[in-house]
Amino acid sequence: MSPRRFDQLRPVEIQRGFTRMTPGSVLYRAGDTVVLCTVSIDEQLPPWMAGQARGWITAEYNMLPGSTSPRKPRERQKPDGRTIEIQRLIGRSLRAVVDLDRLGPRMVTVDCDVVQADGGTRTASITAATIALMDALTSIRDQLPEPNHYPMRDSVAAVSVGLIEAATYLDLDYELDARAEVDMNVVMTGAGRFVEVQATGEEATFSQEEFDQLLELARLGCSQLREIQRQTLGADWPFH
Repeated sequence: MSPRRFDQLRPVEIQRGFTRMTPGSVLYRAGDTVVLCTVSIDEQLPPWMAGQARGWITAEYNMLPGSTSPRKPRERQKPDGRTIEIQRLIGRSLRAVVDLDRLGPRMVTVDCDVVQADGGTRTASITAATIALMDALTSIRDQLPEPNHYPMRDSVAAVSVGLIEAATYLDLDYELDARAEVDMNVVMTGAGRFVEVQATGEEATFSQEEFDQLLELARLGCSQLREIQRQTLGADWPFH
């Protein structure tokens, strides 16, 4: 059993500017889960958006070979279904809080690479990528169509919750996730609006009351993560 309280996040450590080659990069630790998120900006849109005045944000997600034991083979060909699902979730979550018209005709690519996996890699990626994206957009603010209007409308964070032996738990590590009868990933904006809710009964069902309890616990966790994001960015936090 995890020594944490049921409503306690894993310890979070964040290092901004982890790499020098991209305008936004964050090394994010949530307990023993470690994710590196980098943000690259290309002034050229993808072919399917040619001629448009608005921008686009896409995401790629990958688990490095040494992130798990046994070693995870590299995905040298087409990514597997889980990888595609997660990177689409990351992209949707970030686009939900960005005004693509104010971004202008540029392509933003968010790369989330799992260095070490102990549960919650997709939620950690979203929370970390938000910080990296803020840094990247701040770096090009003077080049935006409306420099006085920051293109992000709000922050976004994500957390997992689960039901284990009729008890709710926040921020599942691998040990808790493996035991959960129900697990849920929740993505929320800083204003408390939902972006996505993924709830699954693992050989079990759950009631409306249990669903509401899990959702409230996730709301608490996302609120705490927003505060961690705000503290990490300090004076660079774009929302006042």
